[in-house]
Order: sequence, then C-alpha cells, then structure tokens
Amino acid sequence: MCGIAGVLGAQTTKKRDLIEKMTEVIRHRGPDQDGFFHDEHVALGMRRLSIIDISSGKQPIENADGSLLIVFNGEIYNYKELRAELLAEGRIFKTHSDTEVILQMYEAYGPKSVSRLRGMFAFSIYDKETGKVFIARDFFGIKPLYYWKEGNEVKAFGSEIKSILEHPEYKKEINHEAVFNYLRFQYNPIKETFFKHIFALPPGHTLTIDTRKGTHQIEQYWDFNFEPDSERDFEQTKKEIVDTLRDSVAHHMISDVPVGSFLSGGVDSSIIAVLMQEISGEKKNKTFTVGFDVLTEGKEAATTSDFLGTDHTEITIDPKTYFDVLPKLVWHFDEPVADPSAIGLYFVAKEARKKVTVVLSGEGADELFGGYNIYLQPLDQQKLSWVPTWFLRVLTQIPFQFWGKNHARRALQKLEDWYIGNASIFTDEQINKLWKGVRPEKYSLAPLYEKATGSDSAKMQYIDIHTWLVGDILAKADKMTMANSLELRVPFLDIEVAKLARTLPDPFKWKGSTTKHILREAFKGIIPEETRHRRKLGFPTPIRTWLRDPMCPAYKAIRESEYIKEHLDTFFIEGLISDHTENRKDNARHIYILYMLALWYNVYIK
Repeated sequence: MCGIAGVLGAQTTKKRDLIEKMTEVIRHRGPDQDGFFHDEHVALGMRRLSIIDISSGKQPIENADGSLLIVFNGEIYNYKELRAELLAEGRIFKTHSDTEVILQMYEAYGPKSVSRLRGMFAFSIYDKETGKVFIARDFFGIKPLYYWKEGNEVKAFGSEIKSILEHPEYKKEINHEAVFNYLRFQYNPIKETFFKHIFALPPGHTLTIDTRKGTHQIEQYWDFNFEPDSERDFEQTKKEIVDTLRDSVAHHMISDVPVGSFLSGGVDSSIIAVLMQEISGEKKNKTFTVGFDVLTEGKEAATTSDFLGTDHTEITIDPKTYFDVLPKLVWHFDEPVADPSAIGLYFVAKEARKKVTVVLSGEGADELFGGYNIYLQPLDQQKLSWVPTWFLRVLTQIPFQFWGKNHARRALQKLEDWYIGNASIFTDEQINKLWKGVRPEKYSLAPLYEKATGSDSAKMQYIDIHTWLVGDILAKADKMTMANSLELRVPFLDIEVAKLARTLPDPFKWKGSTTKHILREAFKGIIPEETRHRRKLGFPTPIRTWLRDPMCPAYKAIRESEYIKEHLDTFFIEGLISDHTENRKDNARHIYILYMLALWYNVYIK
C-alpha cells in the first residue's frame, strides 16, 4: 500500500524537489520507504507501506531494459498466478512483488492487461521511449487517483489532492459546483473536485498522457451492471457464494505483515471474520470495533468475537475527542465527506494499527447483495398499487410528517425523480432556500439511469455502486485508514465476487422485509444466528444527540464561516439549528454537512 504522485511536462523546473514535496505530504500513506524518478518530461514519486516482498519491493520498478517504469498504490491478489504465467512465457523477475507483475503484464499485453488484475490499484507506468504515461484505477475505485488539468494538458497527479496542491503553479480556486452538489449528496458526486481543475479519475478507467504533445485520453475499460440469471438454483448459488467469498478472503489475507479485521457485529463483517478464522486455522485473529459514550455496538460485535474466540478490541469515543480531531480529518479527506461514521472508522483504524498493518472489512456487501433497507421501498410501493392516485396526492398534502407519507410521495414519482442514492440530505426545495445567488449546475443521474437495467431495486443498487460507494463508502475507508498508515482490504468488492453478485435474481436478494436474503441464508450455521438475522449496523454515531447541545463546537464554526456567510442563507441555517437544539426536528445530518464544509474552508482555503 502506497501513495503515488507525478509531475508532467518539460516546462516545470526543479521537478525532483517538487516530487519530494508532493510525496512527503502523503507520508502517512507510506511511512516505510520513498522512491523517485525524474527526467526532462516527468517526475514520479511514491511513499511505501511495506506489505508484500518487504525486502526487495522498493519502487519505482523498471523493466529489464529500463524502458518502462512503474509506481503503484494498492495490492494485486492474483499476482502469484499471473507471475507463474509470465514465468512460463520465459520472463525473468527481479523481485517477488506484485508491482513488478503489473509492469510485466503491461509490457506483455499493453493496456488491456488491466482487466486481468484482481485487486485494488492506482498505478502509473512511464514509457521513457515514447514519453507516454499510462495511469489506471481499479474496477470499483477502492484506491483514489486525482489529476490536475489545464486546458487539455495534464500537469500533475496524485493519490491525494494535497499532493497536487504542493505544485507552485497550481492556484487554489473553489469549485462552487462541487460544493452545491455536496449539499444534496453529503459528498462530491462530480468528477471535478472542490478544487477547480483537479479531477478524480473514475473507477474502471485509464488515463494516457502524452507528455511531449501535452495531450491526454481517458478510456473506460470496465463497467458494472446487473445481469440476473433467472435459471439460477437457490441452493447451488448459496454454495457458490460461500466458496467464492472464502476464496476472496484467502486472497485478501496474502501479506508479509500482520492482518486483522474490523468487526461491527453485522452480517458482512462477521462473514469476513469467520472466514478469516477458518482460513488461518488455530490462530486467534485480531478484530476491532468502535463505540461511543451514548451508543455502542460492542455487544453485537462481541457475539461474533466470542463465537470465534478472536483477540477482540473495542474502543469508546466521547464527543470532545470526536470534535477535537475533525479538523485533522478534514485535511486527510481533501474534500468534505459528511458521513459521521467516518470518524469512528478513523479511531478504530488508529487502534488497529497498534497491532496489525492490514485489516479486512465488509464494504461493498450492501451494494452488491442488496443490503440497504431503502432497496425494499419499490417492493413496498407495489403494495400501494390498489390505492387511488387522488388519495395518495391528498396524503402528501397533509402539512405534517407521519409514517407512510414518504411512501405515498414516492409512489407518485418515477424512481429517477427521487432516488439519488443512499445519502440524500438537503432536498431541492431546501437548497433553493439555502443557496444565495446564481445556482451552479445540478448533477444529473440521468446518464446512469439510462444504463441501469432490471427492477427499480436493482437500479437503486446500480446508482449506489456508481455514486455512493465510491464517493462515500470507499472514500472514507481509504482516507481514514491511510491516515493511520493502515491498509484496508475489501473482499466483497473482489472482481470474482462481483461477477457472481451481478447474476443474482431479485428474489435471491430480498424476501419480505429481509435484505441480503441469500447471503444470510448462505452463511446459516457458519455465523451466529443472532448475527445472521441482525439488521445493518455499520459503526453508528450519536451525532444527533451531540448536536442537541447549543454549545457544540459545530455551531461556532458554521456561524463564523466566511464561505457560508457569502454563499448560503444564514437565516435559513439558524432555523435548522434552533429546530434541532430545541428538539423540534432532527436536522443533525444537515447541520453536519454545513459543519464539515466550514471546517474544509478553514483548513484548505482560509
């Protein structure tokens, strides 16, 4: 696991000094080693967290004749199989690292070799003879990659935006369109980041840069969609799921350093922990969970840890500790992700790093196997099909909130008119009141809905996989663990698991009010029964309770924010605050979004 960075173009001077600064600022991603290369056209650098081939895997790595060179962030889980294949073809290796396998695969098969990699990755290969730089990001976007573009020329890239900000030619400018859409989604859903001219390379894409011509090209090499197989046998598929996940966990446990797992007490993390324990045999695996002073899932996590006999650690966080660390974590995020659970992830990662260097976690299971309760909404709406439309409209006009009102409202709308993903916070109506002046362009999900196939529930999964998963779930997983120099691996997002999950028919995923139906059934008798029937947990955070306190530090930050005063309606915001602190409404998530925005502006702009 590493952090990588690059400077492109002959016009940039002192490239060696610059690339050292760009990698030093992301030292947390790789405290063990650094490595650099520069010539007239490029400078490449990396920080290494040594996981595989600790002694000889130092980067950058060159091919046999020195014409190609690679810097790499991530892990390739099938590198041993690919290495054996390349050895059979007569290729000679200098190291036992997965990094060199990527380079030799590229030398042998070119850009199409990316689709054969099984893992998480963001890497850059430089061809010294042609002056071209080839960059690839993994299938689901587990590992981040950002690039700075002026006109058609890519001038720098990095694992984190803060590396690019070290470039003396980059002038910081806020991208108001990103901020505007962040209010709705709780993360930035567009490709251009909070910083103008800095973009995120989308998952499943490559970026090829001609450093001599100053041009670039982005291509998609992979996309995910559901292709349900109605002929699937339920019992046989259960066995396939267990076997495929067992194989995935085994591959994800490949490491030359200690490996543990996060354990929330829910189905997904429990499956990972159980399979790890099975694969490792008699060894007591280390598991970790986090709780808060007024809310904890410790008992639920203990059910699985006791069942397995793992070496379990639970930590508890109080509100002062939580709020004190937020400015630091905003810096690690680069651009705000207003998911309160991300901070819990930071603390549990910090604790885990004391004992292990790698952790496995359950991210991706909900998106692939249908785990969010919101996916049941279309099925519930079918029960309202007998209700006259005029009556549903009457229900939606009642001026107070009651159970079933949202069901009635959504029954009158097309899915694409109301579902933007798991994290819809401010409504369009609220944003119209909140945003002052000319409103930037609203991010549209129409292109994704055009590609989505199957039932409404399957379309919701598709939207989440292409937005929420990469923008929130994987962003916080990467940034909060890397902040502690801890590598997080996600076996549910293994490409082989994804190939199986995409074929599941809807009845396999949802039954009555049960989500992830077949996943739960597949692990009957393998994980504790209490755990198997438990609804989704994650690492919940008591932010609603903490924000009831009028003296909470969030309110001072929001009220003093120059950006908020200039661009948002402070009278409307004061209404949100008073309604929450006086317990009239639950506006915790709305307030938290504004708080993280205020902190981001203070950290990166002010």
